[in-house]
Amino acid sequence: MELLREISENLQIGKAKIVKSLVEQAVAEGISPESILNEGLLAGMSIVGEKFKNNEIYVPEVLVAARAMNMGSQILKPLLAAEGVKATGKVCIGTVQGDLHDIGKNLVKMMMEGKGLEVVDLGTDVSAETFVQTAIEQDCKVICCSALLTTTMSVMEDVIKAAEAAGIRDKVKIMIGGAPVSEEYCRKIGADCYTVDAASAADAAVAFCAE
Repeated sequence: MELLREISENLQIGKAKIVKSLVEQAVAEGISPESILNEGLLAGMSIVGEKFKNNEIYVPEVLVAARAMNMGSQILKPLLAAEGVKATGKVCIGTVQGDLHDIGKNLVKMMMEGKGLEVVDLGTDVSAETFVQTAIEQDCKVICCSALLTTTMSVMEDVIKAAEAAGIRDKVKIMIGGAPVSEEYCRKIGADCYTVDAASAADAAVAFCAE
C-alpha cells in the first residue's frame, strides 16, 4: 500500500515529522493500527536494522530512524491497546552495576522495539537483584545485560546466580553483550546468548520470546 510504503521510506531516512503526519493520515483513512505498525513502522525499522548489521549505515542514522519510529508509534500505542494488540514479547534491559555506559544498550533497545518487542529499560548501574525482580514483576521472557568495562562483566554472572536463587532461571533467557564480552565468556558463566551487535540481539530476543 502506497501510504504504508511512504511511512517506511521516510522512517528509514529519519523524517520524524513526516512519519508522524503520515501515520495520522493512515489512521484517518481507516487503515488498521496493526497494519500501520507492521507494514509501515516495523518494516522500515527492519530495513534500518539490516543496513546497520551490514555496516551500510551507522549509529547516527539508526538514532534518527528510531526517533521517527517513536513519533509514529506514540500515535498508535493507545489505538493498539484498544484493539488488544499485544507486543511479541517482553524484555528487560540494562547496563550492569558499576557501569554507566548506555549507547550500546540504547541501540539494542531500539532494535528490539523495532522488532515489536516491549522493552523495560532499567538504565545503567543496575544490580543483579533489580534485573531479576523486574523480570518477575513485569513477566519478562528475557533479561539483557550490557557491560562496557572488563571490571563490571562479573555482575553478569551475579544476575544468573540471582535468577537461579529466585527460581526463575528456567523461565527466563539471559542475554549478554558489550565490548569486552565474548561467546566464550557467555558459555563460561552459563548465559543463554551472546550477540555481537544490536540487530542480532533483537533477532535472538524475538526468537526467545516466540519459544
